[in-house]
Amino acid sequence: MRLIAVAAALLCTPAAFAAPVIVDCGRLLDVKAGVWRERTSVTIDNGVITAVGPTLPGPGNRIDLSQQSCLPGLIDMHVHLTSETAKQADAFRDELTSNPADDAYRSVAYAERTLKAGFTTVRDLGGSDGVNISLKRAIAAGRVPGPRIYTAGKAIATTGGHADPTNSLSQRFSTALGIPGPVDGVIDSVDQARQAVRARYKEGADLIKITATGGVLSQAASGQNSQFTEEEVRAVTTTAHDYGFRVAAHAHGNEGIKRALRGGVDSIEHGTYMDDEAIALFRKTGAFYVPTISAGRYVAEKSKDADYYSPLVRPKAAAIGPLIQQTFGRAWKAGVKIAFGTDAGVFPHGENAKEFAYMVEAGMPAIDAIRAATINAAELLDQPKRLGRLEPGFVGDLIAVSGDPLADITLLQTPMFVMKDGVAFLRP
Repeated sequence: MRLIAVAAALLCTPAAFAAPVIVDCGRLLDVKAGVWRERTSVTIDNGVITAVGPTLPGPGNRIDLSQQSCLPGLIDMHVHLTSETAKQADAFRDELTSNPADDAYRSVAYAERTLKAGFTTVRDLGGSDGVNISLKRAIAAGRVPGPRIYTAGKAIATTGGHADPTNSLSQRFSTALGIPGPVDGVIDSVDQARQAVRARYKEGADLIKITATGGVLSQAASGQNSQFTEEEVRAVTTTAHDYGFRVAAHAHGNEGIKRALRGGVDSIEHGTYMDDEAIALFRKTGAFYVPTISAGRYVAEKSKDADYYSPLVRPKAAAIGPLIQQTFGRAWKAGVKIAFGTDAGVFPHGENAKEFAYMVEAGMPAIDAIRAATINAAELLDQPKRLGRLEPGFVGDLIAVSGDPLADITLLQTPMFVMKDGVAFLRP
């Protein structure tokens, strides 16, 4: 019976029986070359691109986008699909009254909103109770619509660190919950660091995320203090790489950024206070920078509302939030590799494409901002020959907008067409 159930789940996958389809584009962006190809058609069979070439009349299952501009499906390398921003009173109430099932039902809406915003692949960097892993499986099986998910499962912290789930709880609750350990994503030694990575492998994660410094939204005083030793970071990365995992490091403070880079992480998220030495380490190690300017802008604005964040969070949001865009501009000009990421969930899901405008405002050309969300993101995902381009052999992920996003990057905020694995989820 179990084999029958598994087979049935596989048959539910939208791409499994998708008929060959030809998408006729008014023009198609070759993201690698940075040029438009006029009157170009993309043939997709069983979810995979089989041909890209000049549009020719003929029979077949065709989608007419002859008045639109086509691009590869976009990739957001930093989201949290199982939660969304809320006023402190609502957030605390949900924390006390919501079950994992409540988070799961909400996450379905967040996932669909993200997909219809043009993001066909995301990297989910931390959630609780395994909901993000279950959401990934449900989407992959075709049970609910959403982007392709690569998830870190539970983020790994140190005691009291940014991802310690017991931060600021009363003694009554802390005693009831017990002291979290490596299985819960909280470590305090090299050996525990290795155990936490192995626990993520066991729970079905695709990568590892550590919180190398304090954070803005955690109920703790510092948003930037170093929270891992370099030896602990290295224990995480060497163990993770043994399992084929990449490692992403949340890091605002400069010392924590440098420890994480020296310890071998593959990407730094946020990177707010990086200095020239840290930038040199990025270039030396080849690590990616995932800026999340959108989250910085959002929390800075919300910090002005005395009722939105708690007294612990407000000063951190006001101090750290406004700096990320400036840091991004310096890093880009210095030649740091950039992968697109927003921290959606810190702001409302579906608004991910605002990040492009913030990147361009900071000095990045529009084509490079798009590459950050396609070619570069695919490289960081270890999927450079499968995701991020409209070429034969790549997945059938395609979006379309009206107009030229190289001239007006804000057009990416309103896609007219979204296809994932050869299945259209949004049409004109």
